[in-house]
Order: sequence, then C-alpha cells, then structure tokens
Amino acid sequence: MRFPFLVGLIRESFIKVPEPPVQPFFKPGDYVEVLAQIHEELESCSPQERSNLYLFQYQLFKGLGEAKLMRRSLRSAWLKGSTVHEKLVFGAWLKFERQGEELISDLLATCGKCAQESGQIDVSSDLDIDISSSSRETVSMMNGSHILRSVSFKIGDEKIVCDRQKIASLSAPFHAMLNGCFSESLCEHIDLSENNISPLGFRAISEFSITGSLNEESPNVLLEMLIFANKFCCERLKDACDRKLASLVSSRDDAVELMECALEENSPVLAASCLQVFLQDLPDCLNDDRVVEIFSHANKQEKMIMVGPASFSLYCLLSEVAMNLDPQSDKTACFLDQLVESAQTNRQKLLAFHQLGCVRLLRKEYDEAERLFEAALNAGHIYSVSGLARLGCIRGHRLWALDKLSSVISSGTPLGWMYLERSLCCEGDRRWEDLEKATELDPTLTYPYMYRAAALMRRQNVQAALAEINRILGFKLALECLELRFCFYLALENYQAAICDVQAILTLSPDYRMFEGRVAASQLRTLVREHVENWTTADCWLQLYDRWSSVDDTGSLSVIYQMLESDAAKGVLYFRQSLLLLRYALKF
Repeated sequence: MRFPFLVGLIRESFIKVPEPPVQPFFKPGDYVEVLAQIHEELESCSPQERSNLYLFQYQLFKGLGEAKLMRRSLRSAWLKGSTVHEKLVFGAWLKFERQGEELISDLLATCGKCAQESGQIDVSSDLDIDISSSSRETVSMMNGSHILRSVSFKIGDEKIVCDRQKIASLSAPFHAMLNGCFSESLCEHIDLSENNISPLGFRAISEFSITGSLNEESPNVLLEMLIFANKFCCERLKDACDRKLASLVSSRDDAVELMECALEENSPVLAASCLQVFLQDLPDCLNDDRVVEIFSHANKQEKMIMVGPASFSLYCLLSEVAMNLDPQSDKTACFLDQLVESAQTNRQKLLAFHQLGCVRLLRKEYDEAERLFEAALNAGHIYSVSGLARLGCIRGHRLWALDKLSSVISSGTPLGWMYLERSLCCEGDRRWEDLEKATELDPTLTYPYMYRAAALMRRQNVQAALAEINRILGFKLALECLELRFCFYLALENYQAAICDVQAILTLSPDYRMFEGRVAASQLRTLVREHVENWTTADCWLQLYDRWSSVDDTGSLSVIYQMLESDAAKGVLYFRQSLLLLRYALKF
C-alpha cells in the first residue's frame, strides 16, 4: 500500500461497514394500499385538504426514493394550494429542490413555468383578510346637538385639527369617544400625546380618515400608524398599513425587523411578506440566528399570523432543509418540535413523531427518542419499530429487539427492511441469512450487499467481494457502494479502477467526503492520480467509446469527468453525462 495514512481507514471499512441509519421517512407496510387510499381521498376531499394530501404523497415517494414523483407531488400541492400561504411554502419548496439546476430553471423560466412556481407572490394584493365590521359599525349618538364638527388632537407641542365624524368613523372606540357619553364628545381639544404617535403619523391618519387611502409615508411612520390602529381597533387603517408595509419588504434584514412587529400587532399580510423573503432565501437564511429564532419560538397564535393554516407544511419544509444541513443540530430539533406541535391529523402525527425520533436518536437522547418512536408506532407507523430495536441494541437488550422485530415479521407481510433490521441484532450465519432474505424481498437495499462484500473481502475472497458489490452497482449507482469498491481497488493497488470510482463519485456529488466524512473524495482523487497514466484527449475519447459500447456507465461517467477538466468540447460531454444520469433518475 503506497498510502500508509489510509491503511487504517481502509482496513476499518472492511472490518465493519457502518450500520445504515434509521431513515426519517414514511414507510408504510403496504405502499400500494396507502397510495390507492390517497388517490381515493384526493377525488372526494375538499379543496382545502388537497395540498396536505399531496404533501403526504410526497413523503411516501420520498421513502421510496422516487425523486421525480416527489417533485410531481410538490408541484401538485403548489397548484392545488387553496391559500397564499400554501403557495408560498410549496413554491419555495420547489425552488429549494431545484438547487444546482440554474441552467434548467433559466430555460423553463422562458416559458413561464419556473417563474410561476417559484417566483415572488404579491402578498399585499393576493392575501385576503376579513376586516372586522367593528370599524364601520354605528354607535347611537348621545347629546347629538352638542357635538362639535371638528376636533383638535394634541400630540406633544402640536395640535392637529381633524373632522370629528371622519375620525369617529375609523373605529367603534373612536366613535364612542367622540360621539358617545364620554367627556371627550364635548371637548374641542383632546390630548393623545401618550399614545406613541408622532404629529406626522397622526396627520397621515387624519388624511386617511378623509380619503380612505394612504399617501407615500416612510416605513417608520407606517409602523407608528399600524401600532396606533391596532391599539384603537381601526381595522381599515390597520389593513392599509399592513399591506403598504408588506409591499416594502425587500431584504432579509427588513423581514427580520418587521416580522417581530407583524407578530406583535397581528398583521398577517406583513408577516406573510416577511415569510416569503425567508423562504425564497433557503437554505442560506437558516444560517442566520435571527431567522432561526423566529421560526423556533413561534407560539400557536404567532404561527397562525405568519403562515395561517399551513403551519405543518411550513415546518415540514424547514425540518427537511435543516436535516440536509445538519440532522443533529439544535435548529433541526427545534423545527421538528414545532412540526409535532403543528400536527393535527393522525398521518401528520406519525410522520412528525418518527422524524423527531430519528433526530433524537442521532443526538443520543435515547429516552426521548424511545417515547417518540413508541408514539409513531402507536399511530400506525410500523417502520418506527426499527428505531425501538436500535435503542434496544444500544442499551444491551438485543434479545428484546430481536423478539420485537420477529413479532413484526410474523404478524403481517414481511418487508426487506424488517429482515435488515433484525440482522443488526444477530451475528454470524443468522445475520447473513437475514440479509439474504432482505435482498430477496427488496433488492434496492444497499447495506446487505456492502456487508456481504466486506465480509468476503476480509476472507481474502477478492473476486466474490467484487462480484457482490457489483450486483448492486449494476442497477443502483449508490455513493456508499462506489466508496466501498474504491476501497477494494485501493487495497488491491488497482489504481486505474480506483480512480474510475472516485471520479464517478465526484460526478454525482462534488463535495462528497469518504470514510465517514473524514477525507474529501477530491483529495483522494488527487493522491490516486499520481499513480495513474495520464490520458491525452484522443485517449479519453477512445476510452469513452469503449465504455459506452460495453455499457459501462460508471466508467463512462469517470472518463467524462476527466475530460470536462480539459479543453474538450463540453456541450457534447454534458449531453452524454446527462444521458447517463437520467438512467439513474438523478436528473429532473
């Protein structure tokens, strides 16, 4: 071995292939039955329920790894969204899913598709709010003959003369104060200096009472007016200020500053506009502690102001983005706590419980993870038994975990993952048998192939080990399987084959890190290239032709990766690369 510092890592990968994580996905006992049930419900449900059903369908396809069907479900949720909030959430979700596809998005935008799905929504125009009739209700007048036509309000050292009846029409409290039995109904001058409104702000309020519309005011003045309107129940004025401020939100800083006011003053239009800015900036905005604080600590009332009835959908999106960034982070746990709190239906609860259970397990918060997996299992999510079995093994209760999984297998239709999970509780021949059964029931599970290949390699049965890992790579280009085969080739000092696999890995995931994240794949490629003959452009084309002709997809991806680093014609190469990736359903 010419890489002494890698010897230990490679030997470790042979000794023990890492156990697969408990997936934070919805995995029912019978996919066909659940898909049919969702289809039936979509045909008979109300328009308000459709988006949630499509979201659940998305979660189902996610558990199957069907990327194209996942996006189709998201787009259907966006199309069938019955509220502006749902449009905001699912539009942002579609945009997040298209990360790295800027060229495709630009092309689709020319025909209006992406522009419609993930473009900005004019929240101030599209969000309808039911303005309380209290702003227009009539209060019977007392001492009508004594009521003056005008009234002046003192704000600090200034006096602002207003039409008494116009100001009274702003709200029931003003109407009662100026026309009712209060002493102010007989006063010509009223002091409002202690109500946090400036003379400029009150002049704008007076103008609004006459014209019914706002002039061009500064954001600070609009905020004053909004707070004043909320305090005195001036619903029409508040709505006008709410919408005007919403139209002025243009940056994350604006949104952070104004969201606090929107939640405090119950301003749904402004809150939705701020929310849109945050969602359009995913995942970057989740690196901003101010934004995370808003989402993490919103109470039930604040969530209703911010996102209306789409709270569960919002926290589904935020949780997924956070898990992609770091599944063990505090913000991921906080968002999933909010997801659990937002869950209303049984389906929503089982998904939220299971996902939070997976995160608690990763964070080694075992008691809480057990409680959540139990709750998900009781809600009907059979796959959550895998989390309980892992906890049993961690605590040294392997027999209990084995019995639990055996009971699940015998009580219904057995699935591949059930045998995989039970194999983790066993050793020797019993583990091998369960993994064979898992492959028989679900050939797409990668762990059984990896375990068998590593075991064969430890026994010095090189050809059998390569044949085993090639079984899965023949139809599923899994990164972890390519990484294991790369280790095999490196141990055998077959550097040409090793660089082929690492370049295929970098094609699929440029930032991929190997050996449980300890070494960048790009760094290993640099080291291996020192021991591989450099090909000319002509050699590369010949190699590509040979591999294309023999349907060697991994080899073809590797050669194309190498050629793209040179001055070769990139258009043709990208086209060929796209055909290969399309075969593995990695391209939209």
